[in-house]
Amino acid sequence: MKKKTTQAFTSTQLRRFYFDLVLPMKIEERMLKLLRQNKISKWFSGIGQEAIAVGTAHAVSDDDFVLPMHRNLGLFTTRKVPLYSLFCQLLGRADGFSRGRERSFHFGTMQHNLVGMISHLGANLPVACGFGLSAQLRKQDRIAVAFLGEGATSEGDVHEAMNLAAVWKLPVIFLIENNGYGLSTPTQEQYACDHLVDRAKGYGMPGYRIDGNNLPEVYQTIKSAKSEALKDRTPILIEAETFRMRGHEEASGTAYVPDELFEEWAKKDPIDRFRNFLLEESDIKESELEELEKEAETYFAEDLQRALKADLPEPDEEREKASVLAPAETTSLPKVSLNTSEPVRFIDALHHALRDEFDSDERYLIMGQDIAEYGGVFKVTQNFLDRFGRERVRNTPIIESAAIGAAMGLALEGWRPVVEMQFSDFISCGFNQIINNAAKAHYRWSDPLNITIRAPHGAGVGAGPFHSQSPEGWFMQHPGLKVVTPATVSDAYELTIASLRDPNPVLLFEHKQLYRGTKDKVELPAEITPLGKAKLRREGTDAVIITFGMGVHKALEYADEKEKEGYSIAVLDLRTLYPLDSEAILSAVRQTGKVMLLEEAHSVLGPMDYVSTIITDQAFESLDGPIMKCSSLHTPVPTSAKLEQAYLPWNRLGEKMDKLLRY
Repeated sequence: MKKKTTQAFTSTQLRRFYFDLVLPMKIEERMLKLLRQNKISKWFSGIGQEAIAVGTAHAVSDDDFVLPMHRNLGLFTTRKVPLYSLFCQLLGRADGFSRGRERSFHFGTMQHNLVGMISHLGANLPVACGFGLSAQLRKQDRIAVAFLGEGATSEGDVHEAMNLAAVWKLPVIFLIENNGYGLSTPTQEQYACDHLVDRAKGYGMPGYRIDGNNLPEVYQTIKSAKSEALKDRTPILIEAETFRMRGHEEASGTAYVPDELFEEWAKKDPIDRFRNFLLEESDIKESELEELEKEAETYFAEDLQRALKADLPEPDEEREKASVLAPAETTSLPKVSLNTSEPVRFIDALHHALRDEFDSDERYLIMGQDIAEYGGVFKVTQNFLDRFGRERVRNTPIIESAAIGAAMGLALEGWRPVVEMQFSDFISCGFNQIINNAAKAHYRWSDPLNITIRAPHGAGVGAGPFHSQSPEGWFMQHPGLKVVTPATVSDAYELTIASLRDPNPVLLFEHKQLYRGTKDKVELPAEITPLGKAKLRREGTDAVIITFGMGVHKALEYADEKEKEGYSIAVLDLRTLYPLDSEAILSAVRQTGKVMLLEEAHSVLGPMDYVSTIITDQAFESLDGPIMKCSSLHTPVPTSAKLEQAYLPWNRLGEKMDKLLRY
């Protein structure tokens, strides 16, 4: 071997590089034939880009986290993901990682520290921040490498993640595969800077631009970047210039790409270049390379043939539904610090529930805007910084999406992250991370995700249309989430603990008007029951008001007044909107025959519409009158006190109930 090569690589290493570079290309060639035979439905080709994935896989440790994209087959093959399982995944077979629930590379395997992508580009970059933070907190020499294309750099998640990583000094490499086109849109129509790596300066991190078709350069840059990220406590941005030799996916074709670009980049093919490099710079002979090529061609044949004959997934409704959420177990209370001899406020119960859980389990940490020294805008986390330290009580920049995405990465590493939305209205900025990433991950491929998102919601305090909404119903229809709405002081404590312990993403909606407007003694149960159990707050025979949150207090006030007139009104507190306690709902309906559904949400498609459907489907014959609903007006929440009171449903409850009782 010639001197120039021996300084950097061993002969064995060079042979390994070449085999790993050729293998994904050979697999792709076979997959393209299967596509034409209609044996797979879709294929995103990485031909011409193999050096980036393979070079990265060799440069980092198998313990490092890698978050791939569509064209990174070489990451999976180099990390020795079992080929039979991989082919079953790509072919949609039952033995695939997502058991036929996904296609292509929309999956992950934490056994190999590979984290599944979703179609929403850039969404995995915040998740990489969570992995980087986990490694940092555990003082591990591990990094996360997040792949993205040049098109994805325009996404908001990319900015949020890079900014968060820079502020928190996380060991994350953001690796841009700049292949010239976002589907059909060329780079000059995607960004105005000369090079995407120039953005690194704006984030305060190092940036490097490399030839993505030069495997040794990719390898050495990534290896050096890992050392720099760990030594200097900094994220790093790398732009790898390459080219997509086929369409975005096969159906899109390449008619929009000038022929001369194909001619230019064909001369830079990463496999051909590395082959020539080996022949010119090492003692490896052409016959040896030919043997490696033959080996790569036959290496996967048996696994592929077996996968082609593997079973397709059989529909099983109960199994599918059971796979969406991880089971939660009943557990006893921890040692509690809450003084139950005197009445406490709703907000105090929340504070103590969080504090008790954080005291009992160091896996908990909380992230959000102004939650550290300031204690949060509502002071739920006041004094937490002194008690638990800055590593576990973390101010974030003004972001929502990246905080939730980082929570997903942390949860995949066994942490129990809590994310505070400053106001529930701002949760819309993290919508994609909640419903497309976190909610679907367990069903698709991942371990359970213990994530709790706290969200102060509700009107009645004159805060206007952007600080007063009731968005809890937005999330009920999305499988994989639990939606919790405590109404009492006891439930503020108990349901918060149940949410924190639940092995699924939980959205905990806390009504702002209850924070300091409700005070009571806390009745601590012997055990925390799993989420999904309603409570009958008041017995009654003439009608039942089914409600949650602030509605419970308004319903009880109304029922007390009507009792003076001789009416017996039951009040059922749902406590959790998903999963709903259908048994308790149906029981209350059958006992009373008349139902009022009370909610603070808007009148169109609020949470109670689903409750109405359950009653109609399963208890219609028990009804002695129409199902009636009392909701807020279908308008934005106004700020003026008089307008706000007219907007809210509470002042219309009496009129609607009188109509129902007279029916």
